[in-house]
Formats: sequence, structure tokens, C-alpha cells
Amino acid sequence: MTCHTVETEINGIKISLETGRMAKQANGAAIARFGDTMVLATACNGPDNPDSDFFPLTVEYIAKTYAAGRIPGGFVKREGRPSEKEILSARLVDRPIRPLFPDHYRAEVQLICTVISADDVQDSDVMAITAASCALCLSDMPFMEPVAGVRIGMVNGELKAFPSLEETETGMLDMVVAGTESSIMMVEGGAYELSEEKLLEALHLAHDVIKKLVVLQKDIIAKAGKLKVVKDAPPENTELIAAIEELVKDRLHELSFCGVKHERYAGVDKLRDEVQEALAERFPEKSGEISAIFHELERMDIRKSILANGIRIGGRDLDTIRPITCELDILPRAHGAALFTRGETQALVATTLGTKLDLQHIDSITGKYDKSYMLHYNFPPYSVGEVKRVGSVSRREIGHGHLAERSLSPVLPSEKSFPYTIRVVSEILESNGSSSMATVCGSSLSLMSAGVPIKSHVAGVAMGLIMEGDQVAILTDILGTEDHVGDMDFKVAGTRNGVTAIQMDIKVAGITPEIMKIALEKAKIARFKIIDIMSEALPEARKELSPYAPRISTIVIDKEKIREIIGPSGKVIRDIQDTTGTTIFIEDDGTVQIAASNKESRDAALRRIQGIVAEPELGAVYDAVVKTIVDFGAFVEFLPGKEGLVHISELENHRVEKVDDVLKVGDKLQVKLIGFDRFGKVKLSRKALLS
Repeated sequence: MTCHTVETEINGIKISLETGRMAKQANGAAIARFGDTMVLATACNGPDNPDSDFFPLTVEYIAKTYAAGRIPGGFVKREGRPSEKEILSARLVDRPIRPLFPDHYRAEVQLICTVISADDVQDSDVMAITAASCALCLSDMPFMEPVAGVRIGMVNGELKAFPSLEETETGMLDMVVAGTESSIMMVEGGAYELSEEKLLEALHLAHDVIKKLVVLQKDIIAKAGKLKVVKDAPPENTELIAAIEELVKDRLHELSFCGVKHERYAGVDKLRDEVQEALAERFPEKSGEISAIFHELERMDIRKSILANGIRIGGRDLDTIRPITCELDILPRAHGAALFTRGETQALVATTLGTKLDLQHIDSITGKYDKSYMLHYNFPPYSVGEVKRVGSVSRREIGHGHLAERSLSPVLPSEKSFPYTIRVVSEILESNGSSSMATVCGSSLSLMSAGVPIKSHVAGVAMGLIMEGDQVAILTDILGTEDHVGDMDFKVAGTRNGVTAIQMDIKVAGITPEIMKIALEKAKIARFKIIDIMSEALPEARKELSPYAPRISTIVIDKEKIREIIGPSGKVIRDIQDTTGTTIFIEDDGTVQIAASNKESRDAALRRIQGIVAEPELGAVYDAVVKTIVDFGAFVEFLPGKEGLVHISELENHRVEKVDDVLKVGDKLQVKLIGFDRFGKVKLSRKALLS
């Protein structure tokens, strides 16, 4: 097989696509290279299974440490289960690619994106989207058209395509956009309170770059692409469709627009079962087709009704937000807790504050680092009234948690001003649309109730779209059913000052910039309304932490004093921790962090450390303890670990014959520092404080 390579240049960096050298037994394979970062994507498929009721596409993203010239940590020295980064990257690839297969295609498809080289300049996740698309286009699978991905950042106030890892880390925007030559298909990103206008500008820039990458794919497809195996969609069974329509008539519409989820689902399921039973004899062995037609009729009825009447499920208009309640302090031992309910979606969110011992240690392809803020999202089966096995965390839970985590990140205090490890956990107790955005709202309330000084409330809302020809309806605060039957799931989170996170998935082509602009404007109006309700419950972060939260203080000392705090073989620091019941962390730069279960213990340890590092000050008055008595005076400890002499002539206003006539070992007294001798030793006086 001949090796083919095509290349272009963006922002001065060469981007290339290659096929025909590696993984030649896959149905399609391509290598995308950006700088020294390379991703190998392979696409394989099984036989078509028309009886399946879903499209079995799986996407894997694998980042082995050899790609960056590193060896994995741990005892085994081998990569284990996929990391959170790998799972999130796999989702980035899956979301824009899945809608580009024909609706009737049911063959099992597996995409594997392997990072085979990684530099310290570019992230490989966005290149995996382009590589996966290229592999599918080179294969004989009926993949509709090329899709490409681009990361947009903001460097010194200017938007930039494919920013470096460092620029992304320090910039105000980190957004991944995927799309075809004509449409944007997916958006995922976080921002530091960016305006809606700037986001639209970023999307325009992203699409311009996407078009260049699509042209690059078309070049290599023309050279090495296989002939597509296209299987026409099965013809419509008009007789069966008519029979089902006759049975459901207006009953389906009435059930579909019921405002109570479990009643709606139960009613629709019962009607479907009735249809199955009524048509079983006339149309044998058509159970699967009957269900598919029934649900398509339900889908089209909901869409047409919304477009024609502007009235949604439950009687809401297009812009109305479901009723919201905010409850605080319902978990007595949690450091902060909130119960956020929006319609039939409910999130119980708890905040826990910890110390440096609770940091999450990450060993990634780019290196090791610590993470002090985590948000975990759980979606138990009872939240949708189902019975399922409870196992490991799903990809969906990781994705929703990541979206909520980055939504709150821009408003969190710096580690220097608030030296706590923060863990937020969202338990979805009920779900009927946009549980990730309910998590954002509940997390904001929970953090404030815990006393975390976040800058302002963050709220999120999910927007939907119904589009048929020239008819367009943009829906605010969508239900699960509206997400399922609609053409767009557009989640926007932010403060009053701007957007902090955005996630958009498009199921159809033809989403115009004007539609996106209107959706962002409506999302902003809804976000402000939700923040108003949240602010009524809790206008700002509480000033006091929970009594059950650890107390942490941070001070910075002279690096030369670190050895004095630690002491010989750690004797001094162990004594401080044991006697005060605290945990003390000392960094090489002189930063000292003291963690305790209560304020009193923390303050006691703080006083000990401050005393050790304090420098004797001329004219200062100290509380001292007599340590040794000699003929010419008394040696007293006036600072922890520091002793000085009170000469016999400085004990009283009158002449003292013997020191032990005035002082005994262990006596406490106040002394004043009156000078230093030629060797730098302090001179202390008790007499100077006597009237």
C-alpha cells in the first residue's frame, strides 16, 4: 500500500495527514501530526445489523507515556484503566462524529485514537478528532463527510487557533470546536467570564480553520480513499405507518404533552403496548419496526406542535424556566450543602474542605501535577426511576462532572488566599433534563454555604432547538424528551459578567450564526433569572467556615529558618504537631501551612512557629521563662528556642545580692530587650519594666 501525505500550515506550525504506512489492516487509518504531536486513528466495522435499535459506535482515546518519553509511575510501570483526560478526549471525538453516520446504519464501529508522539507544546485531543474523521473517510464505511477539530484560546486579549499548552493554561479561553465544511457540530470549552459576543467571534475563527482542515482531508481522500459501501435505507412500510397512525390518533399527542414525566412515560409506553398487541396478528414479526415507527410519530408530533403553537411539554412557552427551589444546610455534618431543584431535575451537592494531604495527584502524559479542586458528578439509576447495576463511574458522569467543574473554576479563590483542597460532589436525585446545569447551580450554592469565597454565583441552563425548513424554535431549559427529539443541546454556564463554560452538540446541519446568537442571548436572560433566585437563598459566601471544616493558616518565613522549625531529625516540628494536634506542611520556598481541626489548635501552632522564626527586636517586651540561674544573672527563654541573659543588675530597682533571692528556675516574667553585646547576644532587663 502506497504511503500518502498531505500538509498545510496554521499559525506557523505544519499540520499533516498521512495514511498507508501504519495499521494497514484496519478499514481506515490515518495519522494526524501537529508539530511533534502525532495521533494514529483507526476505524474498523463489523457486519450490518438492521435489527439493532441503536448505532453501536465506540470511541477509545489512548495516551501511552512512551509518546512523551516517560515511564508510568507506580509499582507495575504499565498504564492502567483510562484516565479522566483520556475519557474526556474520547467523548470529544465521539460527539461530532456520531451524527454523521446514516440513521439506518447499524454495523458495530470502533474508533481507536492512539497518541504515538506528544510534545510539550500542543495537546493531542483536538487532533484526534481530525485523525478519526480522516480514518473514517478513507474507509469504505458510509461516513457522510469530513469533520475537523480546532482549539481556540485567547492570548493577550486576542483569539488564537491552536494555542500552546502554556497559552491555554494561562489564557482566558479554552474551547474545542468541531465541524464540517458547512456547519459547526460540537463545542466544548471554558472561559473566564467571557462575553457572548467574544464567544461568537471565537466560533467564527474556529470554523475558518476547520474548513482548511476539511480541505486537507479531501486531498488525501482523493488519493487513497476506498469506494464507499452504501446501503440504502429500507423503504417505508406505508401500510404499517397508516395502521399505527389510525390507532394512536390524538391520544399520542395528549400523552406526549403531559407535564409529569413518569405519567407521560407510562402513558406512552401503555399506548405503544396496545398498538403492538393490536397489530401483532396483522403484521407478524414486526415488533421492532412498530416500536420505531411509533416513537418516530411521537417525535414528529412533539416537533410540529412546538413549531406550530410555541407550546411545549407541560404547557410551557419557549422561554419559561421550570420552577426552582434552593435549600441550604440540609446535611448537618457537611462543610457546605445545597439541594437545587428545577422542575423534575434535582441535585444534592456537598462541599468538603481538606488540606494538602487531600490533593489529587495526577500522572499524565504531559507530567505529574497536583489538583486542589475537584467536582464529582454521580447519576444513580433511581434518578430516572430505573433498575441498573451500580458499577464504576460512567463516561457520561465524568463528562458532566468536568463541565460543571470548569464552570465554577473561574470564580474560585486562589490557593494562596484560600489554602484548602476543595471537593464538590453532586448526587443527581431526579433527572428530567440538564442535570449537569443543575449541578452547576447547586455547586455554587454549596460552595458559598461552605464559606468558600467565590466571586459570584454561577448558574447554567440548557438550550434546545427544533428546526424544520425555515421554521425555527429555540427552547430554554429543555426537558430530557425535548433534548431527545430536538436538533441541538446547548449548555451555557456563567456569572452576570460572562460565560464560564459552554457545551454544544448539533444533530443537524444548517445551524446559522444568527441561530447561535439568539440561543446565547436567551441563555443569558435565563441565567440572570436563575442567579436572582439563587441570590435570594444566599447572596454571598458565608464569612465563617463550618465548625467541622479544618482551620488552615499559611505564613511565609525566611527559607533559612526552615531548619529551625524542623529541628534535629524533625524533633521540633513533631513536638509542635503532637502538642497542638495540628498538621504542618513546609515548602522549599518558605511557605508554611498549618492545618487543625479547630481555631485554638491552629493558633497555638502558629504562635510556636512565629516565635521560632521571630527576630529579637530592640525595645520589644517579651514573656519569658527562667531556664538557668548563675551568679551574675538568669538565662531566660524569651522566644521559642531563644535565650538571653537578664544580668543581676537588671533584676530590680535596688541592689540584688543573690539572683535566687528574686527568681527561681521555671518562674515566668516579662523582660525588655535593651541591647546587644559585641557578639550579637541579647541584653534583657526586668528592671526596665518596673515602675
